[in-house]
Amino acid sequence: MPDLILSGVSKSFGSTRAVETTDLTFAEGQLTALLGPSGCGKTTLLRMLAGLENPTRGTIRLGHEDITDLPAHKRKFGMVFQSFALFPHYTVRENVAYSLIIGGTAKPEALEKAQTLLDTVQLSSFGDRRIGELSGGQRQRVAIARALAQEPKVFLLDEPMSALDAKLREEMQVELRLLQQRLGITTIVVTHDQREAMTMADTIVVMSNGRVEQVAPPKQIYHRPANSFVADFIGKANFFDGVYSDGSVQIGKLALDISANFAAGSPVRLAIRPESICLVTEPGQNCIDAEISFVRDLGPVKEYHLRSDIGPMIAEHAGTDGMDLMAGEKTLVHLPADTLRVYPQTAA
Repeated sequence: MPDLILSGVSKSFGSTRAVETTDLTFAEGQLTALLGPSGCGKTTLLRMLAGLENPTRGTIRLGHEDITDLPAHKRKFGMVFQSFALFPHYTVRENVAYSLIIGGTAKPEALEKAQTLLDTVQLSSFGDRRIGELSGGQRQRVAIARALAQEPKVFLLDEPMSALDAKLREEMQVELRLLQQRLGITTIVVTHDQREAMTMADTIVVMSNGRVEQVAPPKQIYHRPANSFVADFIGKANFFDGVYSDGSVQIGKLALDISANFAAGSPVRLAIRPESICLVTEPGQNCIDAEISFVRDLGPVKEYHLRSDIGPMIAEHAGTDGMDLMAGEKTLVHLPADTLRVYPQTAA
């Protein structure tokens, strides 16, 4: 299947702009996650792709075909909603075959294809069961199989795992990703769960207030966030406000060397991941005094909550060097210049 392309697409509801002008390309065969907080516009964007909402402006193309005004039922896109909307009075196999039968496929052929799809989603022996006999994860698989029955050109999922418990949700993330890779279908998933996006996606589209903040692979999104919003929304980060001056940022009486360049006197915001902060015993570049206020043992790492002259911060330490600090102890904290991200304070 060709790429799915948005050009200058926006959506307004009266005077409210739900999606700002957006240009995006969803690459053929890849899984893209639309990620952001509630109300950021990601579901509205997905509904425009599905043909359930008309863009206020712009065009949507599948390859060279303009599908902007094409009705949803003619796009041949598969979609799984938050509510799986399965029929409780049908068997699992009949649920999967339903769209084929109403589309004109003979019932025996539709049921045979439904069984093949149940094999694909690892529900081979569940065809004769009723929906009420299934777990949440099994119902999700039925909804996925039903959406795949029409051999969709693009597969759209709107927070499909939000109703599952944490352990099952993580298992289903891996299963869905493996299924998508095996089938090679262009897939777009809406989620507010950063771990879900990082686990599943080839590309993440981070959104806020109807705007696309960054489009990049998960690794780049995490290690090189485009602005302070992305740095804050993806993973954990410590933030410090200061003023840029000649290769360093002045925060109160302390100056931290950085790998960035701004106009002298610019107000900037520093961001650093907890795992990038080093607890050290010898002073050096970008080392500051700190006191431990709280320690949280997370098993693989210890999370140190610290007070310092530049403000509170959280550091994660693997503890393989034998360092074992307690609340109330003092330590030196090293903030490596190459791990400090610097943004204008006005950034979203």
